[in-house]
Amino acid sequence: MCSDTPALRDLAHDLGVSTQYWGWDGTLKDVSPDTLAAVLTALGADVSSPEAIAATRARRERAPWERTLPPVTVMREDRDSSIPVHVDHGTAVTMHLRLEDGARWDLQQSEDNTAPFDLDGTLRGRARFHLPAGLPLGWHRAVAELEDGHSVEADVVVTPARVTVHEQFAAQRAFGLQAQLYSVRSKRSWGIGDLADMRDIAAITGARHGADFLLVNPLHASYPTAPVLPSPYLPTTRRFTSALYLRIEDVPEYRLLTEVARQKVELLRQGVAGYNEDAEHLVRDAVLTAKNKALEELFAVPLTPARQALLDAYRAREGQGLEDFALWSAIAEQLHGTEDEASLAELDERTIEQARRELAERIEFHVWVQWLLDEQMGAAQSAAQDAGMRIGIMHDLAVGVEQLGADAWSLRDVLALGVGVGAPADQYNQQGQNWDQPPWHPERLREHSYRPWRDMLRTLMRHAGALRIDHVLGLFRLWWIPEGHEASDGAYVAYDHEAMIGILALEAQRSGTLVVGEDLGTFEPWVRDYLVERGIMGTSILWFEYDDQGRPLAPEHYRTQCMASVNTHDLPPTAGYLAGDHVALRHELGLLERSLEQEQAADAEAREEVLDLLRGEGLLEADADIEQTVIALHRHLVRTPSMLLGVSLVDCVGERRIQNQPGTDEEYPNWRIPLADADGQVVSVDDLATDERTARLLHAVREGLRR
Repeated sequence: MCSDTPALRDLAHDLGVSTQYWGWDGTLKDVSPDTLAAVLTALGADVSSPEAIAATRARRERAPWERTLPPVTVMREDRDSSIPVHVDHGTAVTMHLRLEDGARWDLQQSEDNTAPFDLDGTLRGRARFHLPAGLPLGWHRAVAELEDGHSVEADVVVTPARVTVHEQFAAQRAFGLQAQLYSVRSKRSWGIGDLADMRDIAAITGARHGADFLLVNPLHASYPTAPVLPSPYLPTTRRFTSALYLRIEDVPEYRLLTEVARQKVELLRQGVAGYNEDAEHLVRDAVLTAKNKALEELFAVPLTPARQALLDAYRAREGQGLEDFALWSAIAEQLHGTEDEASLAELDERTIEQARRELAERIEFHVWVQWLLDEQMGAAQSAAQDAGMRIGIMHDLAVGVEQLGADAWSLRDVLALGVGVGAPADQYNQQGQNWDQPPWHPERLREHSYRPWRDMLRTLMRHAGALRIDHVLGLFRLWWIPEGHEASDGAYVAYDHEAMIGILALEAQRSGTLVVGEDLGTFEPWVRDYLVERGIMGTSILWFEYDDQGRPLAPEHYRTQCMASVNTHDLPPTAGYLAGDHVALRHELGLLERSLEQEQAADAEAREEVLDLLRGEGLLEADADIEQTVIALHRHLVRTPSMLLGVSLVDCVGERRIQNQPGTDEEYPNWRIPLADADGQVVSVDDLATDERTARLLHAVREGLRR
């Protein structure tokens, strides 16, 4: 074990690693020296000895002096900033910005009295140039011109003071549906809810019920072949989309299939369509296999010149990120499920070049599939808006990706190895959580000018009316868990939130995308204030909202700039929550630290406090049944000033089963529960058009907002 020395903790401070953290029980806890050493090692620091720590700190001190410009400067449009230039002492330098539109903006030098630095016998000086407030938004280039005729360039990103997209809902608040898309099927589905189902859900709820948005689970891509992990929050990439969600019959080339090929596709659909009637389990592997075979038939159909032009334009827009994903997918098809699969994490150049030659057609195939998915997502957003939705589809961005996936390979230069992302223990997950996802490496991400973050956001926002950021607190800090450690044995690593949030705000403002941050969990009070300042909406879950005295929060005291809802996918639907199903399930799975009786008593007391608040408001009768209680809870939320109200589809139809039990893997069928009603009968997309229970709940919310 590494000894706990002041030098170790000083280095941790230098690198943004917290040496202490507040537990959910209110106690301040120390991070163990062993954990600190492992996290610092993952950040690239040598902590093997006091001398190595000293050398690491010395290298960090000299690093800025070795380069002329910092890799990137991220600033706000409403605030002055500056950019340092390091040159040999006495060297003259001038600087200008080359703006996105090609215009030139000369910069003025400002005073900087920093003493020269002795860099291996050469004195290096620092000049500083003023970046004034009011610069145009965008990705610009700083150009430093030296007296010897050489020039050096770096990125300057000017971000908006705040995203203003949400402000339109201050006068007329919005409500929408929250759904796990894969769980909601129609008669036309292939056993899994898909993008055509998403389009139809949006059309039904928008046109019939006046909903303004449809929030769906992350649609990120899984492995290209079976078996696939069921969790939508553990994808292989966060930028591109899973082929599971493609509606085969909506591909334009489907109309051009030969009769024999069309019959093959229909037989494939019939082979999995029976899963639409299964109320117990979702079957992803068979569906993906069938869709892949159907896509092979469609891929053989030549594209018209117009269609080819559209594909070429899509390919050019998505650039190298798309090419890398398609390459990885082509290789993964061959290796997935074999003993050579581990090599996907470290593909050497020889393997890559060989794959580009031998798998060229498969690479083309995967590019083509992503293009089809992009088209269908655009069609869904258009249909949502045509149905009267003011926002449309709200997509969801997962925290990270799996350790052996496309992003883990293609973004390996900006990810940290040897650690996973998770969360410390809290009252609902008393053993902590390990999501086993490689985190962004803060310094390497900065070295790459945050472009991987930007490119991902651009792709996700292209067809999104809104984007939900799961665990938005991760843009400030993430709980890193070294390999081999328990979930509770980690440390927080800080990120440059000004840069991360600033770039998020820039891309959202430019695309007109409303941003909702899931800001639940342990955080410093200033974090929420900062998000409000930058125009990022928060999240309020009714059961988690308390005042300073520990009582359920009165509706008038809810935050305005947030999306409020009764529950979340990590809790049972409201019918199950009211029955205490979550406590019983966690007991069965061994996830409780206290006895079942203690947990049940505490949970029942907390629920009754909320229900008593509703009774005091005159919203809930003493003899109210489950449906009436669910409606009352939502009417309570209508009384809040929150700009957005989310209504879970499971609450609309009376479902009781939880979709995901945090802290479990195979112990519970997470993400594999089809949508069903209170009687356990499948509820389809088609049923939603006439379902009276759904109509009653959505009518109560809509009419409440109109008063």
